[in-house]
Amino acid sequence: MPSRYSSEGSKTDAQVLAENLGIELRVIPIEDAFQGYLDMLVPSFEGIGLWASDVNIQARIRGNILMALSNKFGWLVLATGNKSEVACGYCTLYGDMAGGFAPIKDVPKTSLYKLAKYKNSQAGSEIIPQSVMEKEPAAELRPGQRDTDSLPPYEVLDPILEAYVEEDKSL
Repeated sequence: MPSRYSSEGSKTDAQVLAENLGIELRVIPIEDAFQGYLDMLVPSFEGIGLWASDVNIQARIRGNILMALSNKFGWLVLATGNKSEVACGYCTLYGDMAGGFAPIKDVPKTSLYKLAKYKNSQAGSEIIPQSVMEKEPAAELRPGQRDTDSLPPYEVLDPILEAYVEEDKSL
């Protein structure tokens, strides 16, 4: 569900991953819906500038589309927030948190990369494109956005969350 901020690399990675997994890929652009929301909210947001509420609209549009498809076809939507994102509130309610099951909610971001590499080694081929693992994590909800704009690098964050959440350590 590309938006104006979706990189060509992300679109290509999604296509390659779907092909490698043998699953159907539906490309449903969200630009018209996103612009409609922004236009509708102009009177309320005028003079305030770009806020998280503006960019998170994209995630919520995607969540609505996924739920519409789920309702129509009886599919189960999987929430995509991982433990690092969920613990820091770096997921969007009704967006990437939408779904009937959250399979990676307890998996730190750095562990997801390890699991991806393991899956590729287990398969003996590049199921998950190397480009996915090499590019800097980014929600791509605004121009040039990177996760490190809002969070420490995951290599720093995940051990902190481990100590705080799992080991009940204080600051």
